[in-house]
Amino acid sequence: MEIKERKENKVLNRVEIEFRWKHDKKSTPSRKEIMDLVKTLEPGSNPDWIVVKDCVTRFGQPLTTGTAYIYGSQEAMKVEPEYIHKRHAGFRSGSEQPAAEEAEAPEDTEGGDE
Repeated sequence: MEIKERKENKVLNRVEIEFRWKHDKKSTPSRKEIMDLVKTLEPGSNPDWIVVKDCVTRFGQPLTTGTAYIYGSQEAMKVEPEYIHKRHAGFRSGSEQPAAEEAEAPEDTEGGDE
């Protein structure tokens, strides 16, 4: 993975990395693979505070580009929209996403005109 640009955003308490990954003879990397590699680029970063955005794989080319944000705290991550948190929930160590889905599932009750 090649870092195109690395920027520290003090206002939002995060490191912003624009990356380029040439993955010859391999399939398109998953979001989890990208997050694991980003974690190695910033030693000491918490994997639960990494957000990967704007991933694009070029058609016919083994090249993926994107942006990764490495936050300094859980509080700082609140600037991300809810759909981003849901998208990354499966990769978090303390994820409770499946329990939330079960709670929202409608109960299957049989009823009639009684």
